[in-house]
Amino acid sequence: MTNGQAGSAQYSQSELQQIRDELTSGKMPMCPRCAVAMTRREIGGGSFGLGYARQRDWLICGKCRRSAIFDIHRGTRT
Repeated sequence: MTNGQAGSAQYSQSELQQIRDELTSGKMPMCPRCAVAMTRREIGGGSFGLGYARQRDWLICGKCRRSAIFDIHRGTRT
């Protein structure tokens, strides 16, 4: 981890990719900053004109409190 990452409030793109890779492989992702297992919360929702009902996962680090939200069906970060 670089000094720039340590103070940044958000995960870097490479850290988000690491979290996404762990999530899609079926593992519970670890926080790339703290090496602590992240807590997973499902976020449901209606289609709201999107043509499909979104199913998202909100991953939260209990130590540093950083988080990431991924759209499960699309495999993207939202």
